[in-house]
Amino acid sequence: MDVHILSGGAAQGVVKALQQAFRDDTGAGIAGTFGAVGAMKEKLLAGEPCDVLILTQALIAELEAGGHVAPGSAAPLGRVKTGIAVKSGEAQPDVSDADGLRAALLEAHGIYFPDPQRATAGIHFITVLKRLGILAEVEPALRPFPNGATAMAQMAQADEPLLLGCTQVTEILYTSGVTLVAALPAEFELATVYTAAACSRAAQPDLARRLVALLAGGESRALRSGGGFEL
Repeated sequence: MDVHILSGGAAQGVVKALQQAFRDDTGAGIAGTFGAVGAMKEKLLAGEPCDVLILTQALIAELEAGGHVAPGSAAPLGRVKTGIAVKSGEAQPDVSDADGLRAALLEAHGIYFPDPQRATAGIHFITVLKRLGILAEVEPALRPFPNGATAMAQMAQADEPLLLGCTQVTEILYTSGVTLVAALPAEFELATVYTAAACSRAAQPDLARRLVALLAGGESRALRSGGGFEL
């Protein structure tokens, strides 16, 4: 028996780390699908099996209003910032202000980031490039992927110098081979609250609520905090 999750990539590390504890407690496994939050919403609305959703707070509220989330089941996991990454062992640029971030992006041979249409961090990153006035200049270096976890994994495997990544801090911290440089400068900050909730058409409603409680409760607090969630 599996509990089916549709989740933004930001929570993938936490879910995987809690799989064994959930199985020990309930006897059930977790079948997770992770990706851009917009894509997860599309999967839900297309009828894909779903017991638990982990999406942005705004999307969960929207889906609850539309009858897709069990009323009163939502629980926040914490805030996740968007950050800049390099390959592990590479020099870390100073991205503490707009000038430093602009210089680092202009110097990069490749810029890895999630879907600019459906991923929270990807949409925001394109906005940052526009505000910096360098979108056209860096466009040849842009390397979008379906989600931040895939973008970071691909960057880690790339055999090329001067690569930068931009995605949710959690996706950077949970990917071996890449290192978090810093969150985006304050003027470009994106801090997104991720929320877990039971799906209104869950095949396993009791297990769904137990998993939400585990994900958002005290037992996982240290795990979430260490993985980039601000509680």
